[in-house]
Amino acid sequence: MPIKVQKELPAKEILERENIFVMDESLALHQNIRPIHIAILNLMPLKEETELQLLRSLSNTPLQVEVTFVKVTSHESKNTSMSHLNKFYVEFSEIRNQRFDGMIITGAPVEMMEFEDVDYWRELTEIMDWTNMHVTSVIYLCWAAQAALYHYYGLQKRLLDKKMFGLFWHRVKNRKIPLVRGFDDMFLAPHSRHTEVPIEEIRKVKEITILAESDEAGMFLAMADGGRRIFIMGHPEYDRVTLDGEYHRDLEKNLPIEIPKNYYRDDDPSVKPLLMWRSHANNLYTNWLNYYVYQATPYDLMGTPDFAYVYSQLDKWKPPMNIADDYNFNI
Repeated sequence: MPIKVQKELPAKEILERENIFVMDESLALHQNIRPIHIAILNLMPLKEETELQLLRSLSNTPLQVEVTFVKVTSHESKNTSMSHLNKFYVEFSEIRNQRFDGMIITGAPVEMMEFEDVDYWRELTEIMDWTNMHVTSVIYLCWAAQAALYHYYGLQKRLLDKKMFGLFWHRVKNRKIPLVRGFDDMFLAPHSRHTEVPIEEIRKVKEITILAESDEAGMFLAMADGGRRIFIMGHPEYDRVTLDGEYHRDLEKNLPIEIPKNYYRDDDPSVKPLLMWRSHANNLYTNWLNYYVYQATPYDLMGTPDFAYVYSQLDKWKPPMNIADDYNFNI
């Protein structure tokens, strides 16, 4: 798929080397189609790294995706240059009157703090409330998922005995829901966090549907409001060496850290990490863009997303009777 980004965004050259079709504004103007507009509120400290990871994740669909990177104004970034932020990011005030097909709100390294003590908490809650009327579907990643569960449903996070760090096995639940179409029964996904929202508390909220969970890592994927809110407790967007970089960073800082689980062959940090989650991560973002953004959004972005209609059309499709019955057939 073509991803539309600004011409000089550093991630553009890297994506092109990976044979991902990236177009800038000049080429996009020649395509007579309406692109899917995705806003990314990037709260991660290494913003250029996160940009690249998320753009990769959005690259496996035939849709044209136009990305707008958003920054908070109530926090000063210490790990990304101001020139980069000023050139490639917009403030919330610049987009608050716009509508978007989808939005991704990233995690942030503030999980040890109380939500209200985070300097941009008030701004973040304003943005979350704004999405209710201006965005078709929102993905909340890692800490942002915990923040959204707290803001919308009052669910408290809790501190873990040790960092949830590495690749963990997850079971797919509610397979007929389009967000997990094409998933295997079990799959690996990265986690890197010190806190969690207890899965038993999430189960008590009738508005939330859990779609994937782990005996060790708890809830990984859930959704609410028919797919308008999607909560991902891990980091499916991570690339091969992200956990490796975090592991060696913490070692250098003399922080308590264990070897990331299921990540290095024979748990040997000197060897190249195994990449074993990319296909399901790509599938997750592709399903989101297709079923919860593209098919649910009116052409002019001014109407109300009709998820009920989309699901009614999807439910009409049945596999041939000689392949499998409707209950057992796995798409």
